[in-house]
Amino acid sequence: MATYVVVGLQYGDEGKGKITDVLSAKSDYVVRFQGGDNAGHTVYAGEEKFVLHLLPSGVLQCPGKCIIANGVVVNPKAFMHEISQIEEKGMRTDHVFISRRAHVIMPYHILLDTYREEEEGGTQIGTTKKGIGPCYEDKIARVGIRMVDLLNPEVLAEKIRKNLKIKNSLFEKYFEKPGIEFEEIYKEFLEIGQKLKHRIVDTEVELNQAIHDGKNILFEGAQALMLDIDFGTYPYVTSSSPSTGGVCTGAGVPPTSLQNLIGVAKAYTTRVGNGPFPTELNDELGEKMRKVGQEFGATTGRPRRTGWLDLVSLKHATMINGINNLVITKLDVLSGISSLKIATKYKTEDGKIIDYFTSSTTKLYNYEPIYEELEGWNEDISHARTYDELPNNAKKYIEFIEDYLGINVYLVSVGPERSQNIIRKELF
Repeated sequence: MATYVVVGLQYGDEGKGKITDVLSAKSDYVVRFQGGDNAGHTVYAGEEKFVLHLLPSGVLQCPGKCIIANGVVVNPKAFMHEISQIEEKGMRTDHVFISRRAHVIMPYHILLDTYREEEEGGTQIGTTKKGIGPCYEDKIARVGIRMVDLLNPEVLAEKIRKNLKIKNSLFEKYFEKPGIEFEEIYKEFLEIGQKLKHRIVDTEVELNQAIHDGKNILFEGAQALMLDIDFGTYPYVTSSSPSTGGVCTGAGVPPTSLQNLIGVAKAYTTRVGNGPFPTELNDELGEKMRKVGQEFGATTGRPRRTGWLDLVSLKHATMINGINNLVITKLDVLSGISSLKIATKYKTEDGKIIDYFTSSTTKLYNYEPIYEELEGWNEDISHARTYDELPNNAKKYIEFIEDYLGINVYLVSVGPERSQNIIRKELF
């Protein structure tokens, strides 16, 4: 068997989509295992730019099947919209399937997400208001609607009625907003079920058989470890586990089947939304990184917060994920910066020096990063295709990361195009 997992190691937007797209060309399966259409994966194919939110990033190149597994929460309307966009550009989508066990994002989930985020005095998490969190809440509360339910009119009707009884009461009495009519969404989602029934399958059965048969399977995560519901900067996190461990519950495969654990990190750090960010740069240099790196959210368009590379959080992320292959993206963005800083420790409020990531988000706001400084380079490295073509200082930057983390960087990305990669070893 040959399995590969691609996960983010920072706060999302590390370039996982590009890496998945490149690796998918040799994959028999590409599998999304968590999250929803709150993800934003940008893939360039020649002159064409594809922004994918729900579809696996391998949809453009995978010669086999693309799976949206049971751990994903699916907005079927968003799914059909993306399918249409891909097909309009002449790409095939007949190889895309959804797990029968995947939970469905309903209109009341989106409304609840929106009202909470806009509520005065509430905790402003900075969500995308896509209904992701409320859908996962219903899943855990055992009242969720699954894709298979869209194919059963009686079950669908019963579940919608039960949910609307509670949700409408909340909308009307707490948020002072109008409720949702049963007939309207029942009819709509019944029709959606019929449109998608040929794509709704038992994905875990097929995936485990594929593992048994030795197929190449690429598991693709959304968001990143620092947004993990357990190990991220809680509560400023997503509602699922975008870790390598999340593959097992999110796709229904055993941990013993996971082999090549690929972690993706930028050569610097970015974050969208609220939450602590120890190495953030609120100055001209941070703005320069944002402009050169085109750091704007693929899903929301929001400008990303930018800062120096944080190896304390990166060590935490690689440890939790068990990463054995590291990818560094956007190294080219650092060209032209004379002195580069990398955080290797934190100084706490009481003056203690630590080199591990804290579980206290409140304290993290007041931690001071301790930096190592490295000399930068002025050369344009976007045309480099071998490691030897990089300037010495760029190589020193990569090697500093490797030495600190104890993990080899197997791929360095120096631009958004598929070809703009320095591959130091072949995984396939």
